[in-house]
Amino acid sequence: MKSKNAKSKKVVILLGSPRKKANSTLLAEAIAKGAQASGAETQSFFLHGMKIAPCKACEGCHQPGSKGCVIRDDMDAIYDAARNADAFVFASPIYWFTVSAQLKLAMDRFYAMLGPKGHLFASKPIALAFAYGGDDPYDSGCINAIRTFQDAMRFIGAPITGMVYAQAGKAGEVTARRALMREARDLGRKLAAA
Repeated sequence: MKSKNAKSKKVVILLGSPRKKANSTLLAEAIAKGAQASGAETQSFFLHGMKIAPCKACEGCHQPGSKGCVIRDDMDAIYDAARNADAFVFASPIYWFTVSAQLKLAMDRFYAMLGPKGHLFASKPIALAFAYGGDDPYDSGCINAIRTFQDAMRFIGAPITGMVYAQAGKAGEVTARRALMREARDLGRKLAAA
């Protein structure tokens, strides 16, 4: 039990599907419920509705005296939330063997958070929530997306606390899978406790 003076953890959730009630989003919402049940605050970003430009490889974010990415767009709100976050959730459908373009844009722009003292995500727990349409997580590209995150998070020193992923081609079908939704809520509790 937390004391009244204990600071609640802040969890930032990036939703990469173009559909608001996508299976990956529903999994992320279950993670959020688990985290909230453990006293964490959550903030979600529906990336599809945001104006996020691609990284232009200008290196402006790494120049002496730089205060981060030089591109001014909706990514600024995500940067602000990320600076105050204690943990992160990345949720996406699997499209063509990896995460959606919406999530990939944000991921590329996180390059600006890599500074001389390391990456802003370093040591902050990460959770993944993926949904794929094929019958097999390998053939669908889900495992490829997981490996991409494992490699990236290892590079920046952010531990992946856990992940939930499922074959789910029909909108909303993950909600009927009680064990999967329970696993997602449990992951949220684990993320809040990490």
